[in-house]
Amino acid sequence: MSKESEKELIIDASSPEISIALLEDKQLVELKKEKSDPKYSVGDIYLGRVKKIMPGLNAAFVDIGYGKDAFLHYLDLGPQFNSLNKYLSLALSHKGRVIPMHKFKREQDIPKDGKISDILKAGQNVLVQIVKEPISTKGPRLSSEVSLAGRHLVLIPFSDKVSISQKIESDEERNRLKRLLLSIRPKNFGTIVRTVAEDKKVAVLDSELRGLVKKWEMAFENLHGTHPPKLVISEINRTTAIVRDILNVSFNSIYINDKALFLEMKDYISTIAPEKKKILKLFSGSEPIFEKYGINKQIKLLFGRTVSFKNGAYMIIEHTEALHVIDVNSGNRSKSMANQETNALEVNLAAAKEIARQLRLRDMGGIIVVDFIDMISNEHKNMLFEKMKEAMDADRTKHNILPLSKFGLMQITRQRVRPEMNIDVSEKCPSCEGTGKISPSIMFPEKLMETIRTAVEQFKLKKLTIHVHPFIEAYLNRGVFPIIRKWGKETDCRITAKPETSQSLFEIRMFTSDGEEIPL
Repeated sequence: MSKESEKELIIDASSPEISIALLEDKQLVELKKEKSDPKYSVGDIYLGRVKKIMPGLNAAFVDIGYGKDAFLHYLDLGPQFNSLNKYLSLALSHKGRVIPMHKFKREQDIPKDGKISDILKAGQNVLVQIVKEPISTKGPRLSSEVSLAGRHLVLIPFSDKVSISQKIESDEERNRLKRLLLSIRPKNFGTIVRTVAEDKKVAVLDSELRGLVKKWEMAFENLHGTHPPKLVISEINRTTAIVRDILNVSFNSIYINDKALFLEMKDYISTIAPEKKKILKLFSGSEPIFEKYGINKQIKLLFGRTVSFKNGAYMIIEHTEALHVIDVNSGNRSKSMANQETNALEVNLAAAKEIARQLRLRDMGGIIVVDFIDMISNEHKNMLFEKMKEAMDADRTKHNILPLSKFGLMQITRQRVRPEMNIDVSEKCPSCEGTGKISPSIMFPEKLMETIRTAVEQFKLKKLTIHVHPFIEAYLNRGVFPIIRKWGKETDCRITAKPETSQSLFEIRMFTSDGEEIPL
């Protein structure tokens, strides 16, 4: 049995955009960038207004405040729509406490093959949940089959079903959980039991269930007189949501460089998994957190159009509006006829592992077509198919993989609910800064010294830290009496040069002793 990988979560909250990196055995496998106050995220529940009914699409466009109207299909209304709509109407018209859910009489389910024009009208208020965020030119996609996700459970109002995660394999445990939830769930609430609920005690599940029910009912108590569009229930911030979904036994450490977020997550983990509090650590190092853990370098290597993965082999990743195309190449490996098939298999198997990593890392969704190196043996083709499925097992996003076609192509579909993570790793020419003309590179030290002198005099600095490309840092700190010390004596300021892989060759960033960046 293979050893479970060591997982680390590195969170950089030093800028308005929070960056979240998941490392497995020190390798970057997921990268998320979130605004500090994200809007229109998957899981958010809005009070919207129907703008337009589209009978031909059997759908409606709903205004939830986004620039483009959101899309709601009949099949996404959910069978319980009439019950939800009635409860919403009561909440909007009544001041204070609305009728408790356990006393509410549910309406008849809507037909599976009905028409949206029989259910919705233009101008009607409707409660909706975002199931797919705005992508490209499209607005959000909505559902009225709303749910509230917790650590162990998902709460489904106006339902009476209890479903157990298919990943819980023990029939005995599945039956235990089902009996347990059927006995503690309030009337008019269904639940989905998540995989992490396996072997959990009734007190843990009951506490979370009560919390989710309270969150639902509190939202409706505040709805009187509300006008759409309005955010009714917000998904917890994405950083915390990621921790909720991936926190497991093998998780090793979480490092955060922001004290406020650290305390917020500490409180959250204390609630959902008190035994895991020790893995949460506040990072207080002087260098950038992504630099410390080698993440910036991995981003540069992994987000380009061409990605190298083993002994000169590489893949080219192209993105189009309709699909993503990945072309696997053997590079400068041996191509002699005697071992061509063996080479092809070896490269393809290594490529499968890297492709699974790239799909998670870039959050690529929709249709992915992979052009592997041609192989003759059906046995080898089946080995590759099984390897691809195994490599994708760790991917929490819903996906489907087809065997190799007769043309040697593999098709993968992967659910797309958020825009693809796309980072431009190309750099502006450090010599010409995009102008096509360069100043003599030999003049750069003088230019840097002049920039330092100006900053020291303008801000009356006694300590200064400069972040530069590693090559420049090595040049400044070389020798027994480095250039940087010489400049410090000349300016009467203690100057420290630190390498930062994410910067281009001649890029300069300067920081005060308090860590504040100096505008250049």
